[in-house]
Amino acid sequence: MTEFIFITNLIDLLIEVTIALTPIILIFIVFQIFLFKLKKKKILDIIKGFALTFFGLVLFLYGVKIGFIPAGNIIGKSLGASSINWLLIPIGFILGFLVTIVEPAIRVLSSEIENFSSGYIKEKTILITLCFGVACSIALAMTKTIFGISLIYLLVPGYTIAFILAIIAGPNFTAIAFDSGGVATGPMVVTFIMSISTGLADVMINRDSILHGFGLVSLVALAPIISVLTLGIIYKIKGGKFYGSKRGQKK
Repeated sequence: MTEFIFITNLIDLLIEVTIALTPIILIFIVFQIFLFKLKKKKILDIIKGFALTFFGLVLFLYGVKIGFIPAGNIIGKSLGASSINWLLIPIGFILGFLVTIVEPAIRVLSSEIENFSSGYIKEKTILITLCFGVACSIALAMTKTIFGISLIYLLVPGYTIAFILAIIAGPNFTAIAFDSGGVATGPMVVTFIMSISTGLADVMINRDSILHGFGLVSLVALAPIISVLTLGIIYKIKGGKFYGSKRGQKK
């Protein structure tokens, strides 16, 4: 019976990923025929990339279903039902930091920022800044659920601070910051941390699972914006070529 469920779930995922990737592949084929005209070697490399993406997505999504989500729920429910549920705040901070480090999209963003700032903003600097921002947002999300704080009391002041910091930091870091907020809400962070939050809300007395378990993604998107803008203000105070030259311009 277990083997049958495993096969059924795997087939469903194969179909879903195939449906998701098919339009991208078809668009590439059309552009290759009428515009790109890429050489055979380059086409083979792209095909390999599509194949790796396909199997990678299937394995990742299946891992999320049987590993990340159940593990997060167990952590949230176990600590949420105990008298020391406040431990989820520091635990959330640590998990948020560690999960963000391995988030592929954040790695790519950090590398691109260093490249297009001509090395002025180091990859490790922006990576640590984003990890710290996400870690704070996870700790805040745990606090929100444990103490029953309304999401609006966190988001309205948070975005007000973000817009004020954006004016001070300037357009370059504002653009980076708001992209960072979107990238931070990647699959690693959302799948694992959200399952902890919903599991916590599910076992706590007078906590609605929908009202208090969700809303985490909005906080995860906000905190990196504030942390990157704060970094921008620090860079601006220090001064440097990034603020005095065209971004990404190569000599």
